[in-house]
Amino acid sequence: MNKLLEFKNIKYFYQTKESEICALENVSFDIDENSFTSLVGPSGCGKTTILSLIAGLLKPSSGEILLQGGAIEKNDNRIGYMFQRDHLFEWRTIWQNIILGLELTKQKKDPQKLAFAEDLLKKYDLYNFKNKKPRQLSGGMRQRAALIRTLVLEPTLLLLDEPFSALDYQTRMKVCDDVYEIIKSEKKTALLVTHDISEAISMSDKIVVLSKRPSSVKDIINLSLEGNSPLEKREDKSFGSYFESIWRKLV
Repeated sequence: MNKLLEFKNIKYFYQTKESEICALENVSFDIDENSFTSLVGPSGCGKTTILSLIAGLLKPSSGEILLQGGAIEKNDNRIGYMFQRDHLFEWRTIWQNIILGLELTKQKKDPQKLAFAEDLLKKYDLYNFKNKKPRQLSGGMRQRAALIRTLVLEPTLLLLDEPFSALDYQTRMKVCDDVYEIIKSEKKTALLVTHDISEAISMSDKIVVLSKRPSSVKDIINLSLEGNSPLEKREDKSFGSYFESIWRKLV
């Protein structure tokens, strides 16, 4: 597989009123094209900081981050970011939310982009809700809409920052399956930050396990599970041993 992202020997310090604090200490990992990778680690270890560095929202203190072999710019359109909450605007319809990125990038009159947005809505069962407001949709449908809004801009890499954490357990399981299916169907590469070990195992090809702050890479685990969806993968006989191994690395 070709490397899509290279995160190379990254150190990151941030300032407080009292001192300079090291958040990341020589963190390195790669992400292959068309793969699904998860970051897990203790609370406060810098998982979201890593996403912010990849997105170009922060600059590393040292080290190098390469996307497709080149540098990442601020607001790089090759990167799509999906947050903990769907951030759909309640005063806009689902369609107006979906094309928000096209408006911001001055592409809202591009017939090909608009046709692509419509196709995604049809493909993932939201077309009949395009004129509804977000409050009229279920939590799972809202997350699908948020993902489609990101996909409309055709990013190369998707960054997912605990996108299921606001959902109840039953909805979360279903939305994991939905999001996984969409990402695989659209042949996208994804990096997920999650506190949920089971979620990481069921969705990922590879898991990067981080230590407590200052964060370093404790282990990189390549997964091999039977099943076509996260729900099916949870039934694999190896699932429990993966879970125990990762859990022991985090305690």
